[in-house]
Amino acid sequence: MTSTTQQMRSWQGPVILSYGFRPFFFGAAVWAALAMLLWVPMITGYLRLPTAFDPLTWHAHAFLFGYLTAVVAGFLLTAVPNWTGRLPIVGWPLGGLFALWIAGRFAVMFSAGMSPLLVAVIDLAMPVALAIVIAREIVAGKNWRNLIVLGMLGVLMLGNAVLHWEAARGDMAAQGYGLRIGLGAGLMMIAVIGGRIVPSFTRNWLVKQGAYKLPTPPMQRFDKIALLGLLVALVSWVALPETLFAALLLALAGMLHLARLTRWGGLQTRREPLVIVLHVAYFFVPVGALAMAVQIILPTAIGLGAVQHLWMSGAIGLMTLAVMTRATLGHTGQTLRAGSGTLAIYSAVMLATVLRVAADIWPLFATELYSAAGLAWLVAFGGFALLYGPLLLRAAPAKAL
Repeated sequence: MTSTTQQMRSWQGPVILSYGFRPFFFGAAVWAALAMLLWVPMITGYLRLPTAFDPLTWHAHAFLFGYLTAVVAGFLLTAVPNWTGRLPIVGWPLGGLFALWIAGRFAVMFSAGMSPLLVAVIDLAMPVALAIVIAREIVAGKNWRNLIVLGMLGVLMLGNAVLHWEAARGDMAAQGYGLRIGLGAGLMMIAVIGGRIVPSFTRNWLVKQGAYKLPTPPMQRFDKIALLGLLVALVSWVALPETLFAALLLALAGMLHLARLTRWGGLQTRREPLVIVLHVAYFFVPVGALAMAVQIILPTAIGLGAVQHLWMSGAIGLMTLAVMTRATLGHTGQTLRAGSGTLAIYSAVMLATVLRVAADIWPLFATELYSAAGLAWLVAFGGFALLYGPLLLRAAPAKAL
């Protein structure tokens, strides 16, 4: 029976199509940098794209349903074969999925001259095809415990579809149901999948260091209570975003997930950036929930955009970058060690998040802070493409960065 390694080695085409993480991680990073490169002149009035979306909606969609969907695809196409024991998708079928994702980016960018329905169909083609592939693998491998991941992917697709519908109606979709649904799905992915890998990777590293105090094993009763609390809070926020009820549930969920994070022993890993960054990224989930609770109760205290970016840039941006760097190193035969370049791109995402939040708190300096945040974001994801691109595009091993 052909093994995963044998199947990858038998592929004689471009190396980038030899495993799911290669095209989608590289494409996600390039798109994150390119979209920001376009967004900064858009927000300052120097550029206008031929898109039917208003600038804020295009920006939110480019990250949440463009970038994040690509990272999710790369992660699932790499992880599911390990979960199910089945062969990965490689070669031209993988290339077809990647081409559908690229088509979605072009369709949204040039949507001004197209039917809104056609734009939505093209944009949703890749995630729908991905869901079909993942469902087939999970069912064939009888890996029922990971159906929850497929469910979260489905909710992410629903958010994308709703955002397209809202934009076609002329609504301010950047503040609508679609964005909240998609953002909620992304946060639940971090809470569920991150809740598995963060304590696991932490434990592995601490064992190698001879530590005697190890993280609490994941998915025990407290974890399930915390996950349920976050789910209920996010559903309430999606449906009733300005109510005291949603604020109280978000505050409770934030406290539960802060407590959950303390059970994983993150402070013991501060000497290894590849591990501590996972804890820092997860930290933005409860911080964002608590900040959103404050924003609902005191609407002028922080600013909705700032709070959303604690989740979108801090939690999703940093966690996905952390996962992409670690997975790329691990699956290309590198030492699991973060060099100065990797540490720099982690720092750049955190700086981008702080600067973006500061732009809402100090509106007098908003233009300068937006531009600085955009530059930091470019350093982070452009840096990933430059540093990790050679590992993703070439078969020959290279030194860890």
